[in-house]
Amino acid sequence: MIVSFNSFRNAALIAFFSTATTITNVRLNAADPIPIEPVPASLATVPQNLLKLIHAPEVQKELDLNGDSLESFLSELAKIDGPWWRVRIRPLEEQRKVIAKQEKALIDLLKDHVSPKKLERLKQIELQSQGTRIFARPDVIKTLNLTKSQSAKVDELYAATDNAAKKLQEAKAQDRKLISELKTATEAEAKGIAEMLTSPQKNAFGKMMGATFDTMKLTRIYPLAPELVDSGHWSGSATELADQRGKVVLLHFYAFQCHNCVANFKHYNRWHEQLTARGVSVIGIQTPETPAERDVGQVLRAAKEKGFGFPVLVDVKNSNWDAWSNTMWPTVYVIDKNGYIRFWHQGELNWDGATVDKTIEKLVDELLEE
Repeated sequence: MIVSFNSFRNAALIAFFSTATTITNVRLNAADPIPIEPVPASLATVPQNLLKLIHAPEVQKELDLNGDSLESFLSELAKIDGPWWRVRIRPLEEQRKVIAKQEKALIDLLKDHVSPKKLERLKQIELQSQGTRIFARPDVIKTLNLTKSQSAKVDELYAATDNAAKKLQEAKAQDRKLISELKTATEAEAKGIAEMLTSPQKNAFGKMMGATFDTMKLTRIYPLAPELVDSGHWSGSATELADQRGKVVLLHFYAFQCHNCVANFKHYNRWHEQLTARGVSVIGIQTPETPAERDVGQVLRAAKEKGFGFPVLVDVKNSNWDAWSNTMWPTVYVIDKNGYIRFWHQGELNWDGATVDKTIEKLVDELLEE
């Protein structure tokens, strides 16, 4: 995976917290909390993590979202998730604008479900998840009273790390030297900022951040899966994802004349045959690419010929393709028992010696135990 500072797993986070040892288990004074608000779309240096965080059960527990209040919250969260999920395939600038809008919607929703104190706690968790990149935030700059020279130093450190990341991203292969250079720059960024802060600033920083919350261990950080759009044409029994709650769902987009899709069919059939009894549902969505694939009759015959015992939704008008912002045949999505997307893969599962089918099966085992 290419390292990105728009990634939730900001490598500088751990490095910074291990360097700035003065920040441990200190809560922000009730009199001076930083209001929770969306990260400005224009502030490209800072990761937009709120939407990722709110899906993690650990964060929901921290906010006392549970029982009926959680169910009510999730029904509204699904509406926020849709635009966020679909924009993932768009250019970064557009992504950030949509995410900022959805973060605002999330904050407004949370105000109806959690206390101001819990919103304050979510703000602390968000800041911790953003690692060293929070020093570009105007609210953090103001709270810590960073000087212009300190901010200039921060920008210099960021630029060095971003340059190393760009070199690695542009490399044709994973270059060990470039990986090492990025690691060194990341560590230098964290160390440089920690050494730059004065003692009063470090104390204020500790209060601002609150009790340490390990965001690096969060695994459920993707949205609730979009509900299926029923075209009225199915091979097998019609279903909804809402009907599958309590089961792990392996949902795949395919086209029956797609060579790469056909290579995956044996895995879909095997999963249906071997995993159904364990609480797994396989669902196919046939979205057409060729004229023949737009013929419902041919789609249904092909599904029968391929031995599909699982339900297949014929996505005649590409409604599901659009709702998921899918871009490739085939694509497999893994959805957990609570309806959250946990993993997806584009392309053949065994392409060029890959064993993605085994990766998915291992994840299924883990999700069944949750």
